[in-house]
Amino acid sequence: MEMRELRPGDAARCAELEKILFPDENPWSENVFMVEFAHPHTFYLGAFEQDGDAEGQLLGYAGMAMLGPRDDPEFEIHTIGVDPGHQRRGIARLLMDNLMLVADNFDAQVFLEVRTDNEPAIAMYERYGFTNQGIRRNYYQPSGADAYTMSRPSRSER
Repeated sequence: MEMRELRPGDAARCAELEKILFPDENPWSENVFMVEFAHPHTFYLGAFEQDGDAEGQLLGYAGMAMLGPRDDPEFEIHTIGVDPGHQRRGIARLLMDNLMLVADNFDAQVFLEVRTDNEPAIAMYERYGFTNQGIRRNYYQPSGADAYTMSRPSRSER
């Protein structure tokens, strides 16, 4: 498997996976991913199937934004998703390892929202030190599903 920062050419595959992973919500379009990739304070990473010398297919993606001043930032995870045919193989964990490394390099706190019924994701986030800070009612649209707001303290606070 190859891990690298996502590029504009990866946006279509990300949007394709979004439609599969989040059909009852408002999945991000190719254009939304393009805007996210271009923003100077976001970091998007992909996990690609290793295919000899050729670049393989995108299996998973994750992205977060740096908020606040550079000398005292915090991060917010915007999205993470893994192709259903490749879930439970450690891809999400590899993506999270890289996102948390970036946040730890800045000694920054990290926030995210997750559906209250997404038990596998919640369990993974808890393994990374995230704790539940509260519920956002009707956060996901159009389904109206609730979300937990979770946070992970900075490296120096752990």
